[in-house]
Amino acid sequence: MTTDGRLPSWRPGRTRDDVLGFLDDAGSIPPEDRVAYFDNDGTLWCERPTYVQYEFYVDALRRRVADDPALAGEAEFRAVLTGDTAAVGEIGLSRVALALAGLFQGLDPRAFTQEVRDFLRAGAHPTLDRPLSTLRYRPMLELLGALRALDFSVGVVTGGGTEFVRAVSQELYGVPPERVVGTLIAYDLEQDARGRPALRRTARVLGDVNEGAAKVTNIQAQLGRSPVLAAGNSAGDHELLEWAAAAHGPHLSLLVDHDDADREFAYASQAQTFSVTEPVTETAERLGWTTVSMKDDWAVVFT
Repeated sequence: MTTDGRLPSWRPGRTRDDVLGFLDDAGSIPPEDRVAYFDNDGTLWCERPTYVQYEFYVDALRRRVADDPALAGEAEFRAVLTGDTAAVGEIGLSRVALALAGLFQGLDPRAFTQEVRDFLRAGAHPTLDRPLSTLRYRPMLELLGALRALDFSVGVVTGGGTEFVRAVSQELYGVPPERVVGTLIAYDLEQDARGRPALRRTARVLGDVNEGAAKVTNIQAQLGRSPVLAAGNSAGDHELLEWAAAAHGPHLSLLVDHDDADREFAYASQAQTFSVTEPVTETAERLGWTTVSMKDDWAVVFT
């Protein structure tokens, strides 16, 4: 047992020592440079068997089909509703995602935020038998708290929809919505019946999906601050972790390895929009990142 009260859900060992060593050295980092970015799915909360955001859209689709059964005949929606992964692959994940995003086309952004929050509070994980709001990883929440105690600016950088994560980032992680960088949906500016400005969601994506190099360029474009700590779990976080590793002075690149089939899932994390030949855990070893074994390094997984 360790007498250090920080990170109580992290088991003693090299990984915990690496994280605590960074926290101990962080005082030498100028306050304006104390910046940390965390990937969301698979890094801060569970992403299997499907993404929470995907389940949100599927739930919305089922409700829409109940009102308009003809929707179920559209190829993208039929593939989703039947769970036909082969059909989704043939149609293309991007096309399916855009079709699902179109379910909320024309919606006021505040109404969309409320729908996300309602889903999160009412939904349950399909296999782990726990509320969606409890899918957060407790060890990572402890790390977020330790960073805030050192006056770090903490952000979430996600391949998912920006607005989806912004709707819940404060509640789940204590991260304000303006520090969430994700895949962007475009808005149209219109006027309501009283002539006041009215924002409406579209089904158009602005720029690239926020994965790989796009995570770095979008952070710079939207937040303008580079990290000294970054955490991710897949090849889609490679460039983000490299960016943190290139920082002068104390820095830390964390890779979460999902190797715990008993308490969560055991799988090799993959990028969603491109493929690589080297397993990300081997990349982490080669580049000197710190790999977190969920099985060995975390005494507790969920909140």
